[in-house]
Amino acid sequence: MTTTRKPKAAKSKTAAKIAKTLDIKVESADILDVETPAVVVNLFRGVKKPGGATGVVDRALGGLISELIEEGEIKGGTGETTLIHTLGKIKASRVLVAGLGPQDKFDAQVVRRVSAEVVRFLRRKGVSHAVTIAHGAGIGGLDPQLSGQAIAEGAHLGLYRFGNYLTKENNNSTEFEELTVVELDKGRAKEIGAGVKLGTSTATSSIIARDMVNEPANHMTPTSMAEAAQKVAKDQGLKIQVLDNPEMKKMGMGAFMGVAQGTDEPAKMIIIRYEGDPKNPENNLGLIGKGITFDTGGISLKPPGGMEAMKGDMAGGASVIAAMQVIGEIKPKINVLAVVAATENMPGASAQRPGDVVRAMNGKTIEVINTDAEGRLVLADALCYAREQGITRLVDVATLTGAMVTTLGKTCTGVMGNDDTLVRQTIEAGHKTGEKFWELPLFDEYKDLIKSDVADMKNSGGRQAGSITAA
Repeated sequence: MTTTRKPKAAKSKTAAKIAKTLDIKVESADILDVETPAVVVNLFRGVKKPGGATGVVDRALGGLISELIEEGEIKGGTGETTLIHTLGKIKASRVLVAGLGPQDKFDAQVVRRVSAEVVRFLRRKGVSHAVTIAHGAGIGGLDPQLSGQAIAEGAHLGLYRFGNYLTKENNNSTEFEELTVVELDKGRAKEIGAGVKLGTSTATSSIIARDMVNEPANHMTPTSMAEAAQKVAKDQGLKIQVLDNPEMKKMGMGAFMGVAQGTDEPAKMIIIRYEGDPKNPENNLGLIGKGITFDTGGISLKPPGGMEAMKGDMAGGASVIAAMQVIGEIKPKINVLAVVAATENMPGASAQRPGDVVRAMNGKTIEVINTDAEGRLVLADALCYAREQGITRLVDVATLTGAMVTTLGKTCTGVMGNDDTLVRQTIEAGHKTGEKFWELPLFDEYKDLIKSDVADMKNSGGRQAGSITAA
């Protein structure tokens, strides 16, 4: 077992990627006085005569934006972009009018989407830097800091591309490198700047998770996940432990080890600790992540079509590791324990079989009905470990079942829990960050579906309520 505040750094391109591709600045200036290849303004749907900064630019262009609105070329639909060449009428070479959609449906998520659309549009046009007004921070009524945060998140994530394995010949497109947010009022500019800083931190965290998920499984092994976690821990000064197979066996993690026994890749239990309120250990939160770096289904083999996507079955674990990056940066007053159970699920000669019985860390026995229902097995021991460490509030993040996608599609994520307050807080947090959640029930009757004749429970209840019984 290794415990350290300064673990050895992993070799990773992720940490430097965001700084290289996009720099976001905030300046207090008049939008008409800025020399730039492009200035971005905005418009709500249905507005005939633009006001605010968009109105200032319109008047400087001799009413050209108003004219295009009247002709129907500019409608203000969400994400709509209209490029206007200024022909020297203002210092900016071009004006990009971005649609914000209907004002009664405007929120921070619209700003994220518009910001992403704008930077992608400009990148396609070969523009490497631009100036923008703070979307929604004026007429839109959005808090200036939240506007700045949403602009940064949308821009960084909108530009994201995974190109680690493309050759230079295939990866030679123009990069959009700099975005400057201009606000005339110095006080508001300061608030926007604070939001940009926070948005850059959260976007960096998301990019770390995206990169981990997009890595091929022969590169993103359980060991590689542990190295990525060590990099995050080193950057943020967090404590980290990485448990190996012998240690996990000694601790009685039979459910996790049963899944891991079918692969030659060593399994890892990754544990990161953030102590934001060390004098109050009861003020805690546990983040638990499923880290199956490749899921063949084991002996209960998956169909071959689309199996390559199973490199992403560690997305929950990647999200938890990435979350610790931003937690370390913003330093909330709470103690956070992150636990990621990382292994492959392979049909090797030693793989567990349907009908096997394994014993979890808490002593409960589980009959393995389907080896492709492995996520709940590795998470069982991760959850037991967190509980043993005194964590009372647990958030489990996993690509647990295909049944959830069948139920809710890709529009939102299912959430279940036995703590109504924590479930509500999770859903509310989703509203603020643009993530949609839908609560599913945990009625006692569902427990009957996972009763076993030979063990305390079985790991699969069949197709009925598949996501619920998995939880």
